[in-house]
Formats: sequence, C-alpha cells, structure tokens
Amino acid sequence: MKKIYYIFLTPLFLYGQNLEELVDLSIQNRLINASEQNLESVKDEYKSVKSGYLPSLDLGGKYGIAEKETQSLAKKAGSVNASLNYTLYDGGKKPNVYDSYESTIKSGEESLESLKNEISLTVINYYFKYLSLISQKEAKLKEIEQLESQLERLSRFLNAGTTTEDEVQKLISSVENSKVTLQEIELEIITILHNLEYITGNKVDITAGSNIKELEDISKNAQRFDIKSLEFDVQTKLSNAKAQKSGYLPTITLDNTYSYYDNNFDNKAYENNALDHQNITSANLSWNIFSFGETKYKYESAYKSYLASKLNYEYEKNKANVDLQLALKAYDIAKAKIKSAEANLKASESAYEVIKSKFENGLVDNVAYLQSLSEKFDALSQLKTSINDLEIKKANIIYNSGKKLEEYIK
Repeated sequence: MKKIYYIFLTPLFLYGQNLEELVDLSIQNRLINASEQNLESVKDEYKSVKSGYLPSLDLGGKYGIAEKETQSLAKKAGSVNASLNYTLYDGGKKPNVYDSYESTIKSGEESLESLKNEISLTVINYYFKYLSLISQKEAKLKEIEQLESQLERLSRFLNAGTTTEDEVQKLISSVENSKVTLQEIELEIITILHNLEYITGNKVDITAGSNIKELEDISKNAQRFDIKSLEFDVQTKLSNAKAQKSGYLPTITLDNTYSYYDNNFDNKAYENNALDHQNITSANLSWNIFSFGETKYKYESAYKSYLASKLNYEYEKNKANVDLQLALKAYDIAKAKIKSAEANLKASESAYEVIKSKFENGLVDNVAYLQSLSEKFDALSQLKTSINDLEIKKANIIYNSGKKLEEYIK
C-alpha cells in the first residue's frame, strides 16, 4: 500500500510548475479570497436592504398586574398583537439605493478581476525574469568554465617560463569577478522564487516552456478592469447623491395592527365594557419641512464626491490609454531588440573564435581575449533575455487591453 502511495505522490515532487499553473495558484491566494468575501458581503447587504423595503410582520405580547384596578385597567391583563408595516413611499430613495448597490457590486466584480490580472502580470514578470536569470547563470557558468580552462593552460606556461605572472593574475581576477556576478544572479533567482512562493502560497519549482499568446485584435476603446471598476464607482456616487434628495419629500407608511386582550377584572361589572380584541389600520405621513439645510448639505456633499470620482475616473482612463500605447510601442522595440541581439551574438561568436585562436597562439594578449569572451556570453544571455522580455511585453498589452491574462497563457 505504501508503494502505491509513493507512486501517486512522486510526480508532485518531480515536476515543477509552468506559468499557467503558477498563475492559477496565484489567483486563488488569500488576497483574492479576501476580496471575494468582501464582494459577497456587499451582495448580502444588498439583499438585506431589499428585504427591508418589503412588508414586515411583528409579533408582541405583554402581561401585567395593576396595583389599582379601574374600569379600563384590569387587575390582571395580558395582550398579544401582530403588526404589519409597509413603506409605501420614501421620497424616491429606494430606486437610487438599489442603483447604488448594483453599481457597487459591479465595481467590486471588476475590481476583483483587476486584482487577479495585476497578480497574474506580476507572476508573468517573475516567471520570464527567472528564465532570463537562468540563461544569464548558464552563460556565466560557461564563461567561468572557459576562464578556468585558460587559467589552467596559462599556469602551465607560467611554470614553463613562457608567460608572465601578471597575465595569470589577470585571469584569476576575471574568474573571481565572474564568480561574484554569478552569486548575485543566484541571489536574484532565489528572491524571485521566494516572491512567487509568497504570492502563490506554495513551494515553487519553475518549469520553462510557457509562452504568451499574441493579442491579435486590439480595440482603441479597450478598458482595463480597474478603469471599469472606477466607472461603476462614479455611478455609485451619483446614485448616492440622488438618494439624498429624498429628504426633501415625504415618507408614507401603511400599518395594520391587530391586538387580542385577556383582561381578568376583580370587579366583574367592568368586564362588560372591556374589549377582547382591536384592529387598527393607518396610513402615516412624515415630512421634514425644515432642518436648517441638513438635506441640502448632505446632497451637496454627496454630489461633490460624485464629481471628484468622475474627474478621477477620467484622469485614470486617459492615463490607461497612454499606458496601452506605450505598451504597444515597447512591444515593437522588444522585437527589434531580438533581431539586434541575434546579429550581435553571431558577430561576437565569430570574433571570439578568431581571437581565441590568436590568443592560444600568442598573437594577442589576454585583455583582448577576456573582452571577446565576455562579449560572446553577454550576447548569448542578452538574446535569451530579449526573447523573454518580448513575452512580458505581450502580457503588458493584454493587461492594458482589459483582457484576462490567464486566458492567453500557453
């Protein structure tokens, strides 16, 4: 049985997470769960408010013993009552309150999607940054390997007296500098893994091979989820302002109360005049005629809040449009960088082979060799970094176009 158990568990440890799996984990973290709970809280509150506008039925009862009995007050008396209440008109506040909650819920839904997209974009950046660092690490390891090989060769020449001590020391210095750079790269890799573990809430082991689909149809009127959320916020503020105007108008309620009385008189002569039940139906009007401008100031405050929200929405909307245009421009530049990096790698590899041959035959010094070696591996690393950076730029376009990033990962 234990063998079967280990067979099923082994794949969990053998295989790392690709980008799709990392994003799936990240948009199920506690921050997302908290936002979902907040949204559900608003929805439940809205249900409560709507229920408050429906007829309400209240039951009550009492029992008392009087010190002195009168014709209208029995020595011992009990009563049970049922009251049905309904707000017929509240000055027009109800539809605005409903509109406010509905736009608040829509804003919360868009805000939740925005949060998921922001986290997804962060994970995507970490993922491809990690791959770039891995390529830099591999290039640096190969560079160190080449340097140590040449160091070993020069050390033999030094022992044979065919080279100088300073030539060997230059190579030693280059090896040590490269090792320090390698440690810095490894620290960045560890930092990214820790950040991803913090976001996903899981141990992370990244698997390469994921890409971002290119967004083919880019709308000029595209809006990010956070901008849509702000738009619904504006609607909420406007509905809240309109709701304050209800204070200028009357409130009309309908009530019906049925009461049953059980009176126990010591003086039986009083019982003939005592009621055993009563039903009262009433229509009630309440109208605040004057309150020193309370309603006016409440409305003005709410309306100014709406205007501020509207201005903020327009500002953020324009800024988001600029962000999209910049993302598109950055994508074009990223493609050009790949072509440049490919040409640079080809040139540096050719130059390195020539200089390496001359260096080994004593035709050039180690300064030229070290520079050529560094240029070769830098070019190799830069090409892989440029390829990964292009994926990030595609993700930025998708994000700023208001699309769900999780749907564009392959």
